[in-house]
Amino acid sequence: MPSPYLPPPPTPRTPRPAPVRAFAPSRRGPVRRAAGALAALLLLAGCAGAGGEGGIGGGGAGTLNVLMVNNPQMVQLQKLTAEHFTEETGIKVEFTVLPENDVRDKIGQDFSNQAGQYDVATISNYEVPIYAANDWLHPLDEHIAGDAAFGQDDILPPVRESLTVDGSVYAEPFYGESSFLMYRMDVFAKKGLTMPARPTWTQVAELAAKADGAEPGMKGICLRGLPGWGEVMAPLTTVVNTFGGTWFEKDWTPGLTSPEFRKATEFYVDLVRKHGQAGAAQSGYAECLNNMTQGRTAMWYDATAGAAGLEAAGSPVKGKVGYVAAPVERTRSSGWLYTWAWGVQKASEKSGDAWKFISWASGRGYERLVGENAGWAAVPAGKRSSTYAIPEYRKEAGAFAEVTREAIAAADPRNPGVQPRPAPGIQFVAIPEFTDLGTRVSQEVSAAIAGRTSVGAALDEGQKLAEKVAGGRR
Repeated sequence: MPSPYLPPPPTPRTPRPAPVRAFAPSRRGPVRRAAGALAALLLLAGCAGAGGEGGIGGGGAGTLNVLMVNNPQMVQLQKLTAEHFTEETGIKVEFTVLPENDVRDKIGQDFSNQAGQYDVATISNYEVPIYAANDWLHPLDEHIAGDAAFGQDDILPPVRESLTVDGSVYAEPFYGESSFLMYRMDVFAKKGLTMPARPTWTQVAELAAKADGAEPGMKGICLRGLPGWGEVMAPLTTVVNTFGGTWFEKDWTPGLTSPEFRKATEFYVDLVRKHGQAGAAQSGYAECLNNMTQGRTAMWYDATAGAAGLEAAGSPVKGKVGYVAAPVERTRSSGWLYTWAWGVQKASEKSGDAWKFISWASGRGYERLVGENAGWAAVPAGKRSSTYAIPEYRKEAGAFAEVTREAIAAADPRNPGVQPRPAPGIQFVAIPEFTDLGTRVSQEVSAAIAGRTSVGAALDEGQKLAEKVAGGRR
């Protein structure tokens, strides 16, 4: 279960010092064809009742229908909307708030049908290039050009570019994140352990062994083992990248049975089995956050968004946790890049009102509103350079703010490993087929963590699945 005082944001479901080029496949070729195939599947899945009531845009004039994930930052926004946004603009917002898996399904159905039941929805940098290629989203360029106060240039470049396709912006971030390593400074001090500012995974494994049992019931590290392309495969894929592996070579040759992919997976599985949490095969982001909060683990590698929960008012470990860059082996950095962002459905006839909502929800003023109402650690950060210059935010989030900013700034979805890739993505491969491929492979890896199969057998099965995807891409 998540922490009782601050439920976690959704799992990213996932960094490099070089500037990233636009996270944007071409509108033509394999990506376009795969997007069309995805559209056909979603049309079949969503044909029953996808249109909803109210026709285009739903809800009538002066009302926006917004579909969003149920993380705490979104719930906070829902609470603030009527008193602030609606009061200022006269635009009423009807929210539909769902868990991540459910919201992804519903968004996919509504946007692929262009049913227009929802004007605005939360989508990520995984969906944006696919949805844009299939013409399911309103480009936002004209609205951005007419709204100088929004400050598009203030959006952190990797986040901004991950939502840009062929030079056009298709979504605006609500918050952004990367990944890093969190550790109990007090426990390390008591055990005489030193955490490097930029650790290697080899060093992390050594530290996990020494920290294991440092306090009664404490394990050395918590790592996700729960099946899901956005659960265990998110952190594991970053480990694969930095160990020199990849899901696909540039020519779409699958790499799951390569020595590098196997070494990384064996390392991850071995580490969590030896020094990780009990029930690791059923542990995801929420469970690791709870374990870290309750003092049951000395280290945790996961989303930078987790720091807000650890440093929240009332957290038993507030002020006791240190934050360092994502561990590496062969790459300079290895943290992922993820953002929940606002996209406007192409079928909506309310793009003007939709932009007013997005401009408010992703604007600089909203961050100050949250800081003053809910505390600065609760600000949906990770998207704007200016956030990190706010004195109140730096004071409240000082333990993790700069490490987070550096991790996001270093993220390069085009070049996350040691070899060229056929598609962008750090903790995922930005193709429509990855949701199924990643999930099915994750089930095999989770079984290996549980001891029901070997890593070799898991990756052999994964290679077969990846070969089928590659066959449709070559």
